[in-house]
Amino acid sequence: MNGCWDYGPLGVELLRNIKEEWWKAMTYRDDVEGLDAAILMHPRVWEASGHVENFTDPMIDCKQCKARFRLDTLTEMISDKNKEKALKEFDSVEGETLDDKFTALLEKPETAQKLLDIINCPQCGNKGAFTQPRKFNLMFKTFLGPVEDSNNVIYLRPETAQGIYVNFLNVANSSRQKLPFGIAQIGKAFRNEINTKNFLFRTREFEQMEMQYFVKPGTDKEFYDYWKDIRIQWFKSLGMTPSKLRFHDHPADKLAHYAKEATDIEYEFPFGWGEIEGIHNRTDYDLSRHQQYSGKSQQYYDDVSKEKYIPYIIETSAGASRSFMAFLIDAYYEEEVKGETRSVLRFHPKLAPIKAAVLPLVNKDGMPEIARKIESDLRPYFKIFYDDKGAIGRRYRRMDEAGTPYCITVDTQTLEDNTVTVRERDSMEQERVSIDKLVAYLQEKLI
Repeated sequence: MNGCWDYGPLGVELLRNIKEEWWKAMTYRDDVEGLDAAILMHPRVWEASGHVENFTDPMIDCKQCKARFRLDTLTEMISDKNKEKALKEFDSVEGETLDDKFTALLEKPETAQKLLDIINCPQCGNKGAFTQPRKFNLMFKTFLGPVEDSNNVIYLRPETAQGIYVNFLNVANSSRQKLPFGIAQIGKAFRNEINTKNFLFRTREFEQMEMQYFVKPGTDKEFYDYWKDIRIQWFKSLGMTPSKLRFHDHPADKLAHYAKEATDIEYEFPFGWGEIEGIHNRTDYDLSRHQQYSGKSQQYYDDVSKEKYIPYIIETSAGASRSFMAFLIDAYYEEEVKGETRSVLRFHPKLAPIKAAVLPLVNKDGMPEIARKIESDLRPYFKIFYDDKGAIGRRYRRMDEAGTPYCITVDTQTLEDNTVTVRERDSMEQERVSIDKLVAYLQEKLI
């Protein structure tokens, strides 16, 4: 169960804010509609999509320690010394680097088994202890109804995109959208990964934020480039460090079976570069397959050109949990302040789990009553935290660690002129703000 994670009070707020900002960016425009499709779909959907046939990974087990590995990720687990020793057993191997040569051997069935017989297990160190590679479908199976037999097998969806494709004409007709237009969805997906790893990066249950943009064939390159730029700018606009973002284009010989062109937006995690969003030109593959398997036309009628055609699809597919992990890591800083180490999460205000904290300087002289009144006035508009325990400096540090952008302190001067101290998280600068102007002040700062 190490691939399943719960989000606590702060985590669920951060995740919700990320999804909310994505939803606004994608659907608060005139050419994208929203959708929430069912998780359980007819099994033929997954035959049409190619998941039954193609959604498999080669898997191997160690006979000694029982560890399980994906064959295509073994290269990154084996030490260079082990690789060099193993490669000496082969006459000639194509590839520029050590990893290239090792991967090339694993990709060919005729050399993969020989290689597995001479390398050491990365977990227990035993040599030649691997089973033969076998295909492993990553979809979770379950049964519809009370009878558990092959006729009642259905799948938990491994992606949210197919729910959009089968609803394409429903949405087009009901919303009266004309091409080009998109359909966006946020939802859970499930993959029975052989190995989960790197915290939230690869899990078995996760959330996707996907948008499928339907275009006229021949205009697909234009919109592919357009959405590449839009999507990477979204991460930057929410404060992610630009130098830690990059595109990784898929080489032509590594493209998925449905793709004409594909790229990943990658973030530089502590373990290296990893994908947080994929942008794909899926051509007309998906709608054509659903037309073939359902027997229902997926053609769009263009009332300008008076022709019918199956649209091409430009897909933007972001992982909500991977984005969460990237934003969390990117926001974390440690710095020296007055001889002490300050830990701070510099979230963009739109993403911060708590928007402001209300702190009475001391628990007397009427300060708690004023602070509670401020708290109740702000709660309808913002996620607020009230804290009256400990020294004020310690309370500031707690809010820094939670990523709270503003702390509002009720102090002695408040009793005189109805102003409060507002302290900004990153600069730690303070200013006086009138209590009756706090809502407007925070709304301006947090937008």
